[in-house]
Amino acid sequence: MKLNHNYKTIQKILSIIKRDGLFFSIERKFLNKIKNRILKKYYRNMTGVIHIGANTGQERDTYNQNSLNVIWIEPIPYIFEELKSNISNYPKQKAYNYLITDIDNNEYELKIANNNGESSSILDLGQHLSIYPEVYYTNIIRLKSITLDSFIMNENINLSQYNTLVLDTQGSEMLILNGSKDLLNNITYVVTEAADFEAYLGCCKLDEITNYLSNFSLKLILKIKFAHRKNIGNYFNVVYKKI
Repeated sequence: MKLNHNYKTIQKILSIIKRDGLFFSIERKFLNKIKNRILKKYYRNMTGVIHIGANTGQERDTYNQNSLNVIWIEPIPYIFEELKSNISNYPKQKAYNYLITDIDNNEYELKIANNNGESSSILDLGQHLSIYPEVYYTNIIRLKSITLDSFIMNENINLSQYNTLVLDTQGSEMLILNGSKDLLNNITYVVTEAADFEAYLGCCKLDEITNYLSNFSLKLILKIKFAHRKNIGNYFNVVYKKI
């Protein structure tokens, strides 16, 4: 997809924000706006979204404007409570408090990031620090995990209402996908953030996700770079579609 002039302009603005050391959450507001603008053409083909790594539900208005059924999954308890409050006026949106990985009932340490939990992960920070040096961990909580396939079965989710999986889980995407085989056989779109470098220690990378999803006939159709650091690598928003 060819980027338009406005997107290139916003990329320049974001580079200035990073250069001048402004806070990460300021950048996220720009990123969410431009991501939603570019993804707009795909929303009309989405019936519903399972969004893992919900945080406070920043995309809730966009999902509502497109009349989408939404399942939000957020592991951090106090963030989850804010999420529930934020979506309380949207009857087609539901929130669940789970940590999703590739194994059921396994205990993990979830590291809580200082940017209202947005960069929290079960993995330690790697080269993410080089791109966002202002982001760091402030706390650790211990949580039990569940696979996405088990979550869908336990919560009696009707998959006919949801054809899109959105991941924003800070390096643990492959763990989630490995526990989502039943879902991936029935999904139309996967939308995720991915890096081509070790942003978090031991994290999956873009090529690994692309190769894995090809086993489910999900093809990469859109790749948008939103962060870059010379001699380190790039962060992307990517979209996969069932072919």
